[in-house]
Amino acid sequence: MEVKTDNEEEESPGLMEPLLPDHYHNHNQFPPSPLLRSSNVTSQIALVGAKFCPIESLDYEFGVAFTVFALSNLGLTLFSSVITAFIAPAAAGSGIPEVKAYLNGVDAPGIFSPRTLVIKIIGSIAAVSASLQVGKAGPMVHTGACVAALLGQGGSKKYGMTWKWLRVFKNDRDRRDLVTCGSAAGIAAAFRAPVGGVLFALEEMASWWKSSLLWRTFFTTTVVAIVLRALIDVCNNGHCGLFGKGGLIMFDVTSANTAYHIADVPPVLVLAVIGGLLGGLYNYLLDKALRVYSVINEKGVAYKILLACAISIITSCLLFGLPWFAPCRPCPADSYEACPTIGRSGNYKKYQCPPGHYNDLASLFFNTNDDAIKNLFSKDTDAEFNLLSILIFFVTCFFLSVISYGIVVPSGLFVPVIVTGASYGRFVGILLGSRSNLNHGLFAVLGSASLLGGSMRITVSTCVILLELTNNLLLLPLIMLVLLISKAVADGFNGNIYDIIMKLKGFPYLEAHAEPYMRQLTVSDVVTGPLQFFNGIEKVRNIVHVLKTTGHNGFPVIDEPPISMTPVLYGLVLRQYLIVLLKKKAFLPSPVPTGIHAFGQLCADDFGKRGSGKCDSIEDIELTDEELEMFIDLHPFTNSSPYTVVETMSLAKAVMIFREAGLRHMLVIPKTFSRLPVVGILTRHDFMPEHILGLHPFLFKSKWNRIRFRVSSLYKVSRSSPVNGVDLV
Repeated sequence: MEVKTDNEEEESPGLMEPLLPDHYHNHNQFPPSPLLRSSNVTSQIALVGAKFCPIESLDYEFGVAFTVFALSNLGLTLFSSVITAFIAPAAAGSGIPEVKAYLNGVDAPGIFSPRTLVIKIIGSIAAVSASLQVGKAGPMVHTGACVAALLGQGGSKKYGMTWKWLRVFKNDRDRRDLVTCGSAAGIAAAFRAPVGGVLFALEEMASWWKSSLLWRTFFTTTVVAIVLRALIDVCNNGHCGLFGKGGLIMFDVTSANTAYHIADVPPVLVLAVIGGLLGGLYNYLLDKALRVYSVINEKGVAYKILLACAISIITSCLLFGLPWFAPCRPCPADSYEACPTIGRSGNYKKYQCPPGHYNDLASLFFNTNDDAIKNLFSKDTDAEFNLLSILIFFVTCFFLSVISYGIVVPSGLFVPVIVTGASYGRFVGILLGSRSNLNHGLFAVLGSASLLGGSMRITVSTCVILLELTNNLLLLPLIMLVLLISKAVADGFNGNIYDIIMKLKGFPYLEAHAEPYMRQLTVSDVVTGPLQFFNGIEKVRNIVHVLKTTGHNGFPVIDEPPISMTPVLYGLVLRQYLIVLLKKKAFLPSPVPTGIHAFGQLCADDFGKRGSGKCDSIEDIELTDEELEMFIDLHPFTNSSPYTVVETMSLAKAVMIFREAGLRHMLVIPKTFSRLPVVGILTRHDFMPEHILGLHPFLFKSKWNRIRFRVSSLYKVSRSSPVNGVDLV
């Protein structure tokens, strides 16, 4: 007589259950394969109606299940894409490229606004729940940076949330440091990896680093870990859903009995090399997909939303249809839970299989990314996955993660790359079988490391994050080796995935090194004209004309006779300051120096760093003809000690000074003083390869002095235009 559990129903001869999607598969609650309840919204909806039915109604039941599953995913995707496209377009995508560009000195409009913060949170929840192959790590980094940026600007005046005590941080340097801490907090919260968060901010995000910033980010991630630990303790009663399960170690694969020998190293080296090749291929395909999406998205908001819905439908079809191609596997005799699981979540999804069997591919697909990773990383599960199922899962995840990023929803890349790499590692482990001392779960960890190294090109922080995720110090040497090899292999083909995305977005990101061809040029070779400058005491009409006809953010101020004996460079005045002076109408009836009295009707807050809202524009200022004929004394509002370089300085040396000092403008002065005291002004756009190689095409071949294996079609110089409204910090 067969014993039934409380959650099973009696199975009659000739009857089968058309298993509707049951999403969560996990191996940690019951050693070695625990049960985790489903948190995916669509899986819970699809479970409604799961029951036994005659074989003749099997097609109908699966049709109903697919309809519910696909429509649920489509509805969530539609919701996420609509709120993102109409309310906060800056919330689309990962957010890591935008934050990284900001920390390099590029301030894209709206990336840290309160609307972006709210839509990032809501849209990310909806996108992940819609079964899209997207992650949460990138959106959480962007969320942490948004919170930090709002604190750094004292809150939001637009929404009536301001705090005077935070105004001490209202400057570029402190705001940048806060955003760095916020990005570290995002990674620490996403993976419960506080040390990994600090290293991620140091290795990948920050362009400027100092010892004080190190302990500040460490303090931030420490607070994150303490708060997470407290919330996990509060949620141990199960009222918080899946949150709190597993403690601070998300994917515990600790195994005291596992050891490896020198004979296990060669297969790991091969895995690392292939992982680097796959990472380079992943970046190449994602680059092509994003270029296609940009063409579609330029046609309007409706096309953006339709594209997101199309990707959702493709995802639902693949997730629901591909398990039919996977073979059914008999339930293990020593299972710690009911097999197959029916009408509830569990490790063994029955799907279309007969009684006593389960579908391993369905057990992976009808799952969240986090729990799929738990399954693949789990120890003592070598016999639970079929080679064909793992291969199908790997190819599908690889394909879906490429096409899912770039649609108008908040989406991350980190988690999809981890789950894709884990399936690749499992596949290699199954191929090796008993010829290796490493179990398949450890191969999955190494596979994730290889694909992360091949696509993200992050080594130290990725290594520590994986150790904090898995709690297995045994793999430390192998993970380090895999990351180094996969990164070295992939670097021969293309760049970091986030650098590729920044280039597509048109962010003028300055690398930490100068390109070899820059040593052949001087700064005067890249200066373009005409030069726009102001006199120390300038007529209002001239200022308004220059501001309306140019988009420059900084202007040299030159004193000429009778104020000085010869033309002298006094300093640099910012566009923002000029607009404030015009708005406040700090005018003079005659060209007479005012000195300290110029500050009578102005205060420091008038010139403070603006937040993420709309800044004042020259078009918004109305002046009479009489006011246009008046004058402004620019001396009190000019930076009298700007960074200057001689026109004969090496361009490579100049770009290093520009980046290390965190400059926005650099003035070029002549070697001899027989002409104007300033030759031109350099911004980061003048250091971009597109600009330099456009002026000097003969340097094109020397650009690739570093070893790169590129086909001829990849030698074309990208002419992508900067994002509209991008500002330089």
